[in-house]
Amino acid sequence: MADQARQMQIGEVAERTGLSLRTIRHYEDVGLVTPSARSKGGFRLYTEADVDRLMVVRRMKPLDFSLEEMRELLGIIDRITAADNAPAEDERQRLRERLDAYQKVADARCEKLRAQLMAAEDFAATLHRKLDEVG
Repeated sequence: MADQARQMQIGEVAERTGLSLRTIRHYEDVGLVTPSARSKGGFRLYTEADVDRLMVVRRMKPLDFSLEEMRELLGIIDRITAADNAPAEDERQRLRERLDAYQKVADARCEKLRAQLMAAEDFAATLHRKLDEVG
């Protein structure tokens, strides 16, 4: 296999994803990501696909998706993008509808965060004005 996927140890994965070693191990414990292999010394080994999977989880976290929702979405992505054993058209449509539902929830949560950020920036500006007033 000449085009073998490059494997990374957990430290490199943590650096690339911005996640702590502890968080990556936790995501493994709860079944969100599983290292693709283990080295002869027992070290976790991850591929680019594993890093991509961790980045999906990392991006879902600030939008308050639950671990179960993360698990479901990752399962949908895995199934809909499966190269081998591709889903039948009716299942593919159902998966696409579920993916679309997640996108709509993510969009709504982003909008809510934008509104919260605007309110926070407004408050910070008020404090700056008050500080300027008291000199």
